[in-house]
Amino acid sequence: MTGAWTIPIMHAMFGHLPRARLATLPTPLERGPELPGGVRLWVKRDDLTGLGMGGNKARKLEFLCGAAVAEGARSLVTVGAAQSNHCRMTAAAGAVLGLEVHLVLSGDRPEQATGNQLLSTLFGAQLHYTGADESHWGELMIASESLTDELVAAGAAPYSIPIGGSTSTGAAGYAWALAELLDQCDAAGCAPTAVVHTSSSGGTHAGLVAGKALLRAQGRSVPEILAIGVAKGVNIGMPDIADLARDTADLLGGDRSTVERSDIALDPNWIGDDYAVPTKAGDAAIRWAARHGGWVLDRTYSGKGFAGLVGNAEAGRWPEGSDVVFIHTGGMPAVFAPGGAPAGL
Repeated sequence: MTGAWTIPIMHAMFGHLPRARLATLPTPLERGPELPGGVRLWVKRDDLTGLGMGGNKARKLEFLCGAAVAEGARSLVTVGAAQSNHCRMTAAAGAVLGLEVHLVLSGDRPEQATGNQLLSTLFGAQLHYTGADESHWGELMIASESLTDELVAAGAAPYSIPIGGSTSTGAAGYAWALAELLDQCDAAGCAPTAVVHTSSSGGTHAGLVAGKALLRAQGRSVPEILAIGVAKGVNIGMPDIADLARDTADLLGGDRSTVERSDIALDPNWIGDDYAVPTKAGDAAIRWAARHGGWVLDRTYSGKGFAGLVGNAEAGRWPEGSDVVFIHTGGMPAVFAPGGAPAGL
């Protein structure tokens, strides 16, 4: 069954959730050039969500910040790598909503803020540097929890958001995004075989999977959801995407049993040495995307995800002539930070 009826279904599921309107939606769906193997590329421009220079986290923050405001929070606390897009967008959300924002970051305070750190500072956030390595997420979360406790004691009424906003509340934003995308595909005459995206903390992936299961239960034809894993945790099943997707389905009033283990497709082969460590394939993908579609990708996240998309197309994962959608999750500010440009430029 097709037709632009998917969003109305989601309105009924989402009606009980507090939501802060932060994103510019719907984001565009663009036709791109052919990929290797004759696959037709489409790009869902979630780098154009508007909030604080855009990116996928705006969708999650609409529901996370909606919950924060509903609970009477006066401040937000979140955590991430030094050039975290999620932290930058949380800072922007706080500026829009009039909430104080505290960001717990890896590494040491730089002499001069650049990229996402510069924007976070401009949006008025307070940046707390831990000295931790970017891949030591457990250490970062402990520091975030400690700061949250301090803010509670100080009467700042904080609302704590984990790395990437990856809770069932945050993931709900991508259940909505899948419905939005499928209605756009119908209008464009596109019948996607797969929707490909980058995954690190797992929230975007779980939301898409939950959306797939909920829409399938309503009789909607749904594509494969393929995640390109760029963090060691998600590549070994932390978090458990199926469990998070089931929790998200529960939150939306659906049947958690509609999420099947077979719905989880993750390709772990494009991370390289570690999270936030650039790869040759990622840099090549960044150049390809820039020169074929004018899309700006980053070395930590979207560049590696696009490398996985191209690699799977080259390997013949999808038949010639099939439609494949890549969700461009943003990351442009990181390009202007030290080490942000791909090698050879």
